[in-house]
Amino acid sequence: MKKIAINSKNAPEAIGPYSQAIRGGNIVFLSGQIPLNPNTMELVEGIDEQIKQVFENLSQVIKAADASFNDVAKLNIYLTDLSNFGLVNEIMKTYFTEPFPARAAIGVASLPKGALVEADGFLILE
Repeated sequence: MKKIAINSKNAPEAIGPYSQAIRGGNIVFLSGQIPLNPNTMELVEGIDEQIKQVFENLSQVIKAADASFNDVAKLNIYLTDLSNFGLVNEIMKTYFTEPFPARAAIGVASLPKGALVEADGFLILE
């Protein structure tokens, strides 16, 4: 199976040797997105805005894969403070509809560039 790189100019460029996403067959693997503004490559301020920016960044990569949030099968959320778990749930509901993807929420000590939240996952396309 051939790997195909997926990149969006509307999402932050990779800050290392990786692709924004890779498609193999009908599966798209999304690299982690942190809350970087894609125009400035700077973190947005505040946990609410960081969570929203992560989902906006994921949205742009998903669109570049000719897909939508309905195609997300698995999502991983990484938080430096798990007390923000409820806020992630509230904001996530504005991007996803039922059936919601499978998900893990993982507490971590730190994230790249001092981000408070990061998300990755994979899509299943028809």
